[in-house]
Amino acid sequence: MRFDPPLEEGRLLRRYKRFLADIETAKGEALTIHCPNTGSMLNCMSEGCRVWFSRSSDPKRKLPGTWELGETPHGRLACLNTGRANALVEEALRAGIVSELAGFTGLRREVVYGSEGSRADFRLDYASGAVMLEVKSVTLGFADSRVAAFPDAVTARGAKHLRELAALARQGARAVLLYCVNLSGVDAVRAAGEIDPVYAAALDEAMAAGVEVLAYGADVSPEGVWLNRRLRLETSAGDRPTAAPLPSA
Repeated sequence: MRFDPPLEEGRLLRRYKRFLADIETAKGEALTIHCPNTGSMLNCMSEGCRVWFSRSSDPKRKLPGTWELGETPHGRLACLNTGRANALVEEALRAGIVSELAGFTGLRREVVYGSEGSRADFRLDYASGAVMLEVKSVTLGFADSRVAAFPDAVTARGAKHLRELAALARQGARAVLLYCVNLSGVDAVRAAGEIDPVYAAALDEAMAAGVEVLAYGADVSPEGVWLNRRLRLETSAGDRPTAAPLPSA
């Protein structure tokens, strides 16, 4: 995914009210821009850190730009616009980057499923049946560690999605969770049980039920973001197969 038009650089002054960020551009312009991230953004920002934003020319918009990337206190780059994750995954799926999910004949987004009324980020159709795929954007990193973690705040919605996927897997359907790790300098991902133990337990239960869990990392730069490599998954439940290819038709 290449940013077009190119991103502009600035410095973060503060983030507040969750969806607002005050920045100073490289040209000294003071702006309030949209922060499209509902999480805590833990370890993703600090006062004065470099940020990159997309500027909008839409006169109907209240804010002139959107915060896209940030330099973390640990010197990494993070794609902080969580709305980019599904587009990145779709791009990778269609390019065959996610080999475990190759060979689908149809792709639909935002498909309702499950007893709790969830919406799957993707439904992939194969000759052998449908696959429900949930995507989670990961940006939480730590100093002196190449292991990222999810979530960065308590997420009841994330635990619900795991319950829904587990129910599908118990019924014999193929259900997949994919961590889209939008953070440079990362080799693995884990559940952040120290932040949300309920989510971590739900992940263990989902994997025990047969939910496949994948983690893919991205190259992140001000020019663009590309999902391009498989990452290791660390689990508290020990080693389990994380994915299996669909049987040939």
